[in-house]
Amino acid sequence: MNWPPGKEPNTEAEAANEVLTPAMRLMQLQSRHRALDTRIIEIQSYPYQNQILLQRLKKEKLRLKDAISRLKDEMIPDLDA
Repeated sequence: MNWPPGKEPNTEAEAANEVLTPAMRLMQLQSRHRALDTRIIEIQSYPYQNQILLQRLKKEKLRLKDAISRLKDEMIPDLDA
C-alpha cells in the first residue's frame, strides 16, 4: 500500500514508545544476560582470546545480574510491611 509522504508506519518508533512492564523488562535483561554468557563461552573457546573484550563482557554480565536482582526485589512485595 502506498502511504502519503511522512505518514509511513514506523514500527520502530512505536516499539520505542511502548511501555515496558517490570516483567517484560526482567525478561529482556535475562535474555541479554544469556546472550552475553553464550558470547563469553564462545570467546573462551579460542586459544588466543581477546582478554580486554572478555573482561568487558564479564563486567557487563555482572551489571545485568545486579539489575535483574534489583528488579526481582522490586517485583516481590515486602512481607514485613
